[in-house]
Amino acid sequence: MIRRSPLSGFKTGSSIHRSIVSMFADDTTVYLAANDDPGILNTILSTWCCASGAKFNMDKTEIIPVGTPEYRQSLITSSKLNITSVAFPPDVRIARDGQAIRILGAWLGNKVHEPSVWSPIVEKIESRLRKWNTRNPSIEGRKTIIQWTIGAMTQYLTCVQGMPRSIEDYLTKRLKRFAWDTPG
Repeated sequence: MIRRSPLSGFKTGSSIHRSIVSMFADDTTVYLAANDDPGILNTILSTWCCASGAKFNMDKTEIIPVGTPEYRQSLITSSKLNITSVAFPPDVRIARDGQAIRILGAWLGNKVHEPSVWSPIVEKIESRLRKWNTRNPSIEGRKTIIQWTIGAMTQYLTCVQGMPRSIEDYLTKRLKRFAWDTPG
């Protein structure tokens, strides 16, 4: 339905194809162009939900404006893609510059401070390493714990988003401190 709709979505470069929707499990990401009508999207979603028996959770709807800073600010202020479009419902969150929205584990947005995206993971790693350190693990045990924590807990986000150099440096120092059981 959505791919056959009049919605434009995103076109990249000289490609004749458009990106309009990506779906994974129960997550759906829709790409709308500035000239698209959100009313058409709402009609499609209502029809699809009625036919499939699914429920679209409007409370989880979030928008990342894409375009010039002026356009992004206009969308945030008016809740409209353009001056003639229908406004998004008031409960729809529109991300401001610096605010990240989580999409399939990656944190996306405009002017997002990348290291802050990593703070929860770094805190979790710190907590786990402190807990394990109370058990006085052997050097082999420490190696395994490092793989389970620093290795495993950073792998996905690094793959989808990349790791800022400051976080990489911090985790490298933390790994060495834990591996050799040194206080500093």
